[in-house]
Amino acid sequence: MDLPAEELQFLTIPDIFQESISIPKRSPKTFYLITLTLVFPLSFAILAHSLFTHPIITQLQQNPNSSHASQWTKLIVFQFFYLLFLFAFSLLSTAAVVFTVASIYTAKPVSFSSTLAAIPSVFKRLFITFIWVSLSMLAYNTVFLIFLVLLIVAADTQNVVLFLFSFLVVFILFLVVHVYFSALWHLASVVSVLEPIYGIGAMKKSYHLLKGKTGMAFFFVFGYLSICGVINGFFGSVVVHGGESYGVISRILIGGFLVGVLVIVNLVGLLMQSVFYYVCKSYHHQGIDKTALYDHLGGYLGEYVPLKSSVQMENLEGGPLTP
Repeated sequence: MDLPAEELQFLTIPDIFQESISIPKRSPKTFYLITLTLVFPLSFAILAHSLFTHPIITQLQQNPNSSHASQWTKLIVFQFFYLLFLFAFSLLSTAAVVFTVASIYTAKPVSFSSTLAAIPSVFKRLFITFIWVSLSMLAYNTVFLIFLVLLIVAADTQNVVLFLFSFLVVFILFLVVHVYFSALWHLASVVSVLEPIYGIGAMKKSYHLLKGKTGMAFFFVFGYLSICGVINGFFGSVVVHGGESYGVISRILIGGFLVGVLVIVNLVGLLMQSVFYYVCKSYHHQGIDKTALYDHLGGYLGEYVPLKSSVQMENLEGGPLTP
């Protein structure tokens, strides 16, 4: 991030990763508190979710013919509050990390209290963007289900090889679109925080920013989803379904370790999506005006006084101060 804006476009995947993991060192206390209060609860909820739903699902499966109205009610209520918690802390974590990274980038004084003060305004913008992305995802999921039904109806199920090949093609297309929309969402979230647009406008801006960097975005998102999938799978097989194969202490230790790993993965993922935004802006030769960004971030805190002093401008850009 210390590079000139026009050189950020040349950052490779390892460069972006190295830059991302170095950012917390510039404000360790702030990132420690963000991780503890936002990223950790999010990561813990993702993994612990199966611990609470597994007993209910097991009971439903053991007696499929019995009436389980109370169990179904518990499951539905739990799922509702889980998704509410998941989306809320996902947006809160995104808002906090993106705002803090941008503050560091513009040399704006950063603290955990200033980040918390900015979150309410940022959260509203992120939520509107999230609604638009969710509607888009709902649309392509509906299209996928329609294609899947048509495949089952039209395909020759007697030819197992042809049917499996057709299903694999549809699944790969779905996976590619899902990963692309996830990349679009992550980048649109950063746009919603750092630019005066959100919602469908942020999605359009994200779409244009991804051009030329789609492969890199696909690698990041697919890699993140794959790592999270492995962590979730390992947690489920050992901690949730381990049973007598693992002792209670072993399951607690392994579970705690996996939560810690997921916390790191989520934090680094949020940092990388922030850095990736600047890389995309640089690639498309869109000037990154630190002064305008500085003022924009100050708007979340009620600071609307523009920086007109040449001394302030030089200090912001890292130039020497003259007496």
